[in-house]
Amino acid sequence: KPDNFTNPHASIYLFESPCPRRYGNRSKEIAVMKNRFGAEVLEQLINTSPAAMFIVDRDRNVLFANKSYAQMFGYTAEEIIHVNARLFHVDDESYENFAKIAFDSVAKGIPVAADFQAKKKDGTLFWIHIVGSLVKNQDLILWTMVDITEIKEAEQKLENSNYNLKKYLDAIDKIEIGLFVVDEDFTIRYMNRTMINWFGDQSGKICYSSVANLDEPCPYCKLHEVIHENKKVIYEPVTPDGQSFEIVATSIKNSDGSFSKMEVIRNVTEQKKAHKDLFEQKEKLHHQAHHDALTKLPNRVLFQDRLRQAIEKSKRNKSKVALLFIDLDHFKEINDSLGHKMGDEVLKVVTSRLESVIRDGDTLARLGGDEFTIIMENLAKGEDASLLAQKIIKVLAEPIEISENLLYISSSIGISLYPEDGLNTQNLLKYADSAMYKAKNEGRNNFQFYSSEMTKLAFERVVMETGLRTALENEDFVVYYQPQIDANKNILIGMEALVRWQHPAMGIVSPAKFMPLAESTGLIVELDRFVMKSAMTQMAKWYGDGLNPGVLALNLALKQLRQKDFFTMLNTMMEETGCQAGWLEFEVTEGQIMTNPEEAIKVLGQISDMGIELAVDDFGTGYSSLSYLKKLPIDKLKIDQSFIRDLPDDEEDVAIAKAVIALSNSLNLRVIAEGVETVEQKEFLIQNGCENIQGYFYAKPMPSGEMEDFLLKWLPNKML
Repeated sequence: KPDNFTNPHASIYLFESPCPRRYGNRSKEIAVMKNRFGAEVLEQLINTSPAAMFIVDRDRNVLFANKSYAQMFGYTAEEIIHVNARLFHVDDESYENFAKIAFDSVAKGIPVAADFQAKKKDGTLFWIHIVGSLVKNQDLILWTMVDITEIKEAEQKLENSNYNLKKYLDAIDKIEIGLFVVDEDFTIRYMNRTMINWFGDQSGKICYSSVANLDEPCPYCKLHEVIHENKKVIYEPVTPDGQSFEIVATSIKNSDGSFSKMEVIRNVTEQKKAHKDLFEQKEKLHHQAHHDALTKLPNRVLFQDRLRQAIEKSKRNKSKVALLFIDLDHFKEINDSLGHKMGDEVLKVVTSRLESVIRDGDTLARLGGDEFTIIMENLAKGEDASLLAQKIIKVLAEPIEISENLLYISSSIGISLYPEDGLNTQNLLKYADSAMYKAKNEGRNNFQFYSSEMTKLAFERVVMETGLRTALENEDFVVYYQPQIDANKNILIGMEALVRWQHPAMGIVSPAKFMPLAESTGLIVELDRFVMKSAMTQMAKWYGDGLNPGVLALNLALKQLRQKDFFTMLNTMMEETGCQAGWLEFEVTEGQIMTNPEEAIKVLGQISDMGIELAVDDFGTGYSSLSYLKKLPIDKLKIDQSFIRDLPDDEEDVAIAKAVIALSNSLNLRVIAEGVETVEQKEFLIQNGCENIQGYFYAKPMPSGEMEDFLLKWLPNKML
């Protein structure tokens, strides 16, 4: 298009080297056709051509036009002839612009092709494509044209579409959200300007290595999660510099049927930070609303909620809850004499000491001033709360040194129990408070239960624990032995070692009274070792004297087996006493095994490897799993006496006893029944395959002297 051509209705193309087949010498062609076919044939050919054709002279007057030309513009042939070509243009200006360039060029022998808007007779505008060339030697111009309105409209629609697309892309580039398109091989095919600003232009690169900074495909690039499915995938990667992005991936179906994924990415670093700050602020406010500012302990509000939850759990678990109300004795004197700042420091020390003695899961709270509370959950017995009360009194009685001031403080503790004393939080707190004042009236530095009976039991427990510790120091314990008999062969096969407390005032104390306390206080470890050493020493002596006491059965607590030095202690004790492994059998209760069966399998396996036999005591009471039972390296099952007591009259006990015997046979284990007292019980057991018996039917537990006489009567291992 020439630089000086400004006609908005036309486009002109000049051909410096026109194609001879398309823009050759038309006059020559016409002359040839006239000579060959005649004028009539040529006229018919021109008039039937779908292309409009006309000839103008130098003055731009139409000298000839075919029928297609007349029909294109809506004129008759007569109306077209000898009119100026200006008639068919939109206006004078557009015509002059076109004519000046087109006619001058054609006159110089340069063919012209142009697109412009023309005007029909009825004023309708339409687009034409026109080609003009000089008819040599005639000083005329031949024009050929076709209607291209549909083509122009299609071009306009395409141009509008491209314009809209450009507008959309411009808009996408300006938004502060990144957008990129990934194809099926994870290659980035498009990135908007925001995305480029964040990561640089990564088009054509693998997205997870260049954008997400990962060594393998990131979750949001796993195309199978969205391709062929109408769903979105949301992923939040974090860049090495700590920026967080939220990416939403959706599938796009391409025109060829393949799929790509469009990823919309948003920088959420600030939002994340704001959310984190808001969450931390919320947590801080929540903590302040539910905790004491000085000690950081739960305050009254949180305490009430924890106590309510403890009661609900206790209902479901059928356990007990103890509430301890602790008040510091004469604390007001510290505030009055040394100031509240010193008092605050004392409260912090008290808090630390209380935290050091409570169990995991207990709740320690400060209600205000010098008042503290402790919620103890999952108690089997209410009097167990006295153990913690004793520890608190002891730990708070230790001197407190603050700023070169040595202070002494004591506490009064009240204890209420759920469900014995109350069924709701208000009553439990009220009764614990009442018991605390009772402790103050009793002289301070002590604890009291709300129930006087419970207080009596608790003090008995305190006295018992003190006496138990003293007895261990003084070795006031004695080992008794109860024979175990093969009732079928009527021979002694061994004996069980049983401990008795030889109290200086109360005489012989039954294990039922002190063994639970020894378990809960941890004294059972020391007590077990005393029994082991005494019984193993005696066993070695009997064998050395030529007697045949059989196998010595020793009861071992699980706490004993968990001691790090257990195997070292056992080997040392066997060397010192001269007791051989083949003379020993360790009994562990079924309930203890099932508290941690995997640990039990490991430890008992080590004992078995030493050549010591193993028995499961109180079998049938611990709900053991058969899958674990077959893995345990045990040699014997011991039927608990609770299932023997009512044999052979109780149907349930009969069924249980038979089942245990059958289980023992199927697992190739020996079985022994304890607590056998009658001939009917003995006969039932023998008839059903349990020959080994322990109980009063043969002998009660007896001290070593009596047991030695018993052994002499059984020489050579049969009843005389």
